[in-house]
Formats: sequence, structure tokens, C-alpha cells
Amino acid sequence: MCDQTFLVNVFGSCDKCFKQRALRTVFKKSQQLSYCSICVELVITLAKWLNRIHQVAERVEALGQFVMKTRRTLKGHGNKVLCMDWCKDKRRIVSSSQDGKVIVWDSFTTNKEHAVTMPCTWVMACAYAPSGCAIACGGLDNKCSVYPLTFDKNENMAAKKKSVAMHTNYLSACSFTNSDMQILTASGDGTCALWDVESGQLLQSFHGHGADVLCLDLAPSETGNTFVSGGCDKKAMVWDMRSGQCVQAFETHESDINSVRYYPSGDAFASGSDDATCRLYDLRADREVAIYSKESIIFGASSVDFSLSGRLLFAGYNDYTINVWDVLKGTRVSILFGHENRVSTLRVSPDGTAFCSGSWDHTLRVSEMCFYCSVCDRREK
Repeated sequence: MCDQTFLVNVFGSCDKCFKQRALRTVFKKSQQLSYCSICVELVITLAKWLNRIHQVAERVEALGQFVMKTRRTLKGHGNKVLCMDWCKDKRRIVSSSQDGKVIVWDSFTTNKEHAVTMPCTWVMACAYAPSGCAIACGGLDNKCSVYPLTFDKNENMAAKKKSVAMHTNYLSACSFTNSDMQILTASGDGTCALWDVESGQLLQSFHGHGADVLCLDLAPSETGNTFVSGGCDKKAMVWDMRSGQCVQAFETHESDINSVRYYPSGDAFASGSDDATCRLYDLRADREVAIYSKESIIFGASSVDFSLSGRLLFAGYNDYTINVWDVLKGTRVSILFGHENRVSTLRVSPDGTAFCSGSWDHTLRVSEMCFYCSVCDRREK
């Protein structure tokens, strides 16, 4: 059922497409909006489509028993692990910590391949370049620095450091675009920015958040020109990288948004918040479509990521646990214990067979994912 009510026609700028057209007044969740007839039809069609999706979800077979087992524990940081990222080779991991160090790990052997000591503590952001030949990191130094990686583990990486981005407050997140030549950053100064890695030139800035920006994620498409950000203003905002404009905004969380992650198809994204919920937003419907929560969960969600298929949503919480949600049915299918402090970061591996979580207990854990199949009595990865 569509929850809108329509009144008299007027002429002006549509609140959805911003074009000058004949308008109808729409009441959406008690908020008065003015939509053109085309957007009204679109909203009605999408509402019907969402109802159909919920009906299909109810008929989908429930998932089998989901099993997560920790296979590797990476120890080496001297303080809270704050961020981590996978290399495209599905093997190497970069992590950053409150101890001021950035470490590149071999997740198969747990060996440290590279280590960099930053000029500040609280290295809050790190990212692997798509080529696997460089890493980016930053934190309380307000900068995003890029370090090239070589096969020589004894080489002084600090000597090859390149400062790419400079904000007026701490760096909270960073992510390379689809090449090593550009990088996106988010900051406590309330902005996001796109930078050229080679020259350090600011290519585009994104203004719209009313408080610290805590997280961002780039659209998964090879030609994607959008990204999503979340912050302390409780807003999740979708940006056009070419124009610098916010194209969609969502404000349904009741506290800070700590993490955002695109659905594998790029048509939706999930968010995790200090309000102890994770939420799913459909970009085509321009609305929230699911809330993942339980009364027993009272601590905030610090990090979220999807499985490769998009059926599962992994969420790390401040109560030291990792919850796994069935995206379609909205139910929790598994919970993983093991960390001894809050889970601060979580990412699924590029091949989807494992995920890595980082915690304030100073460690990272690499866990294997599989389903137990009762028909053939074996585990399927």
C-alpha cells in the first residue's frame, strides 16, 4: 500500500526531480512535499514494487545453519585496531591502530610484510589501492598519506611517503576510486573530498553534512560516479563525484552513523549506527526498506559489510560480537564471539569466502564462512 495522499495542483519546482512542473502536494510520513505527476507515478510504482519484494521475501526459503570459524588471529598492534582493508589479491590486509602504526599482513601466514609508524596516534583510516601496489592512511594528523609497496620488506617506506590530502580536522575514512590515481577522503571537518594522488590537487569537495563525517563507500560499478557517506548528524548522503552535489539523503537513524556499505549491485546500501540498528536503503525507491535490530541488542553497530551475493549482512557491534543478518528476511542467522573488546572494523574478502574483523582488543581475526547443508550432511563454502 502507498502511504501518500494527494491534494490540489500547483506549479513550481518538484521536491524530487527539481524541475519546474505542475505539482501535487504529497504527505509522506506527515511531511508535506510537492511532487510533479511523473514523480508521483514513480513513487506509487516503487511502493507497489516494494510490497511485491516483501511478499517474495516471505516465500524465500530460510537459510540453513550458518557457521563462522576464526582461522587466523593477527597480533602485532599495541593498541586499538581502528580500520582495515583487503587487497584485491584476497590475501593481504592493511590495518591501522591507535598505536600510530599501519601494518600490512599476509592473512595466510599471519606474517607482517610491512609496517609504518605514523607521526600521530589514532590512525583512523587505511585503504589498499586497487593495484595492490600502495596503501593510504591517515588520522589525527588531518592528512591522507600514500605509501608505495615494494617486495623489499627492509625498505624505508616513510622515505617514499606522499601527502595527498589535507583537511582541517581528523581524517575518518579514505578509499581509492577505481584506479590508484584518485582517492576519496572523509573528515571530522564535516566534508568529503576527491584528490589526485600524483599532484595532491583537490579535484572536488562535498559539503552538506552538519557534523563530523565518519564513513564513506564508493559505488561498486566500474564506471560508478557516486559514493555514500555517513556522519554524526545522523544522515546518510549519496554524492555525485562529478558535480559535487548530494543527489539523495536519508535521515532515519537516531544517532551517529558509523559505517555505510553499498549492496553488491549498487542499487542499495546498508548503514550501522550507535542507535543499535543497521538499516537498508533502496536508492531506486529513495527510502529505507529494512531495519535489522533486536531488543537484546543495545550497543551500537560500528561496521557493516555484505556477503558477495548480498544475501547476508555482517555487522560488528560495541558489545564485542559480530551479528549476521539475513538481508531478505530481516532475521539474525548467526552471531560470532571471540573478540575481547568492541569490534571496530569488519570487511568481507574480495572472493567472499572469509571476513576480517578488527577490535579494540588490539587484534584482527580472519574467519571462514560456510553453511551447513542438512541434505548432503556436509558444509558448503
